[in-house]
Amino acid sequence: MAAAQGRLSDDAGGMDDVQDTEEVPGPFRAAVEALRAARLRPQIEVEAVRPPQRLAPYAHALEAAVVDGEEDLADGRLILLHDPAGHDAWRGTFRLVTLVRAELEAEMAADPLLPEVCWTWLTGALQARGLSCGEPSGTVTRASSHYFGGLSARPSASQIEIRASWTPREGLGGVPDAAGHLAAWCDLLAQVAGLPPAGPGDASVVTLPQRRGPRTP
Repeated sequence: MAAAQGRLSDDAGGMDDVQDTEEVPGPFRAAVEALRAARLRPQIEVEAVRPPQRLAPYAHALEAAVVDGEEDLADGRLILLHDPAGHDAWRGTFRLVTLVRAELEAEMAADPLLPEVCWTWLTGALQARGLSCGEPSGTVTRASSHYFGGLSARPSASQIEIRASWTPREGLGGVPDAAGHLAAWCDLLAQVAGLPPAGPGDASVVTLPQRRGPRTP
């Protein structure tokens, strides 16, 4: 990823790529600036990318990867949506949409509780940072690939994919705690990647065996 580890790139994409800044609503501008100023754990590289154009009048998108040396342990995308007129399905004017992916070891992929546990990782990450949200929804998908013929030398591989969206609570001036939700999302990425918690553990988060050996945050 192009951005410096643990912090958003100052010159990466954003509002100016898709909207005239003078026309951007204040709450959305404040939320995006909070995302840009967020400081994250050093194993996570984050950069702004061009957001989808048709999901909402205003959007800001980030991509992130959990990096260990030259290896990406997990990756994902987080999109902040804003509709000043509100949205019936969101029950608010902001919405966060995410995709998180990671490779799994065979033992972890075979756990029958894996989908439920992964959803708990998301809700637990939000709760651990004291964030409230509305209308959460999503899917957890695990897939296995087996190789044959000319590809038979490749070992079988399994992947987990979490797709989710939720409405962040709006605070003073109609601005959500965008930086807090980004930090919680990065906590989810780190947990899916098998990293240990950055701080004291949260009892509401159910854990599975580490995908790899423990690492120092």
